[in-house]
Amino acid sequence: MNDQHAEVSRPERGHRPSERTMPARPDVSEDGPRGMRAGRSRRRPVVASLVGLVVAISGCAPSQSAAVPNATAPNGAAQDATAPDGTSRSTPAPADPGRKTTPPPAKESAPAGQVPALPAPKAAIPTDPSRLARSLTTTTAELRRAIDAWRREGDPGKGEPPEPVVLLALHQQRIYRYLVLNPKVASRTYARLPKALAGQAKDNVTAGRGLRSLVRPISGAAKFRVQPAKPADFLLGHFRHAERRFGVEWEVLAAVMFVETKFGRVRSPSHTGAKGPMQFMPGTWAAYGMGGDIQDTRDSLLAAANYLRASGAPRDYRRALYAYNHSQAYVDAVLLHTRQIKQDIRNYYAYYNWQVFVVTTRGDRRLTGP
Repeated sequence: MNDQHAEVSRPERGHRPSERTMPARPDVSEDGPRGMRAGRSRRRPVVASLVGLVVAISGCAPSQSAAVPNATAPNGAAQDATAPDGTSRSTPAPADPGRKTTPPPAKESAPAGQVPALPAPKAAIPTDPSRLARSLTTTTAELRRAIDAWRREGDPGKGEPPEPVVLLALHQQRIYRYLVLNPKVASRTYARLPKALAGQAKDNVTAGRGLRSLVRPISGAAKFRVQPAKPADFLLGHFRHAERRFGVEWEVLAAVMFVETKFGRVRSPSHTGAKGPMQFMPGTWAAYGMGGDIQDTRDSLLAAANYLRASGAPRDYRRALYAYNHSQAYVDAVLLHTRQIKQDIRNYYAYYNWQVFVVTTRGDRRLTGP
């Protein structure tokens, strides 16, 4: 279909793709357990081999830094590990001098007119469920305010995300990654969260845990190519265009792109040859790419919507997503993220600012961001 052919996507000026080197065994798949095939059975073309799963489980701000050092380096074994003291950035409210009581718990936000301190990229994540719940509550509330300001006063269609959005989204993501790895702490934390946030936390942690189950940590040498994502509202426009064209909800397409390549930040092909921001196998692209460019964002999103529609969407998203990748954990994760985006569009902007991580035998490593 000639009307679907778009121009080739190129890196934006000043944003050249960079390669990050990570150790990995030659026999370890970048996209999940050995022998796992993404996409349809042999009778149908194969699509979406998950290079993004190893690199992008549970990515953001454009990054052009040098290659990542060996994962066994002393300062990189576990960059976002929680500090033993479980330090929290919240400050207790002053006690009433006339009463002999202990200080009340930390407030969820700064007083009116006072700008709260932004979390550092490696700020300690609390380990105590009560402090963890307060930290997640405060971070999420401040992140939503920062996203509102960005959408109201900034330019999500052209410019880069502002620093408050980047840092708060990273801190939120690191809290969720900690909860993914600590199920017992996660259960105790949910009980201390406001009801709405507890539901969101359960969705994010369940999705992250399911996707992580598909990954084998890297332990030898491997290179991952990353580059900045297209602006958030640029992508949103193309998601909505694909929805109008094929009837596949834009939130589903956004969730798929988030899981596959963190909105196009991961540019490495998979070990099976899947390519592009939506991770298509060449044979599948020939059947559903409509003559477009597999590396082009617009073309890839239209092809993904075309494929999902042919596979059962919007009538049966589970069937369509299982055709995209033969994993129930993958299907569940995409649908959980979809639900969160539908509940509050600010969750789309938060996910957009989550960073790209790689799972190694020495801990998780972050490839993008501040």
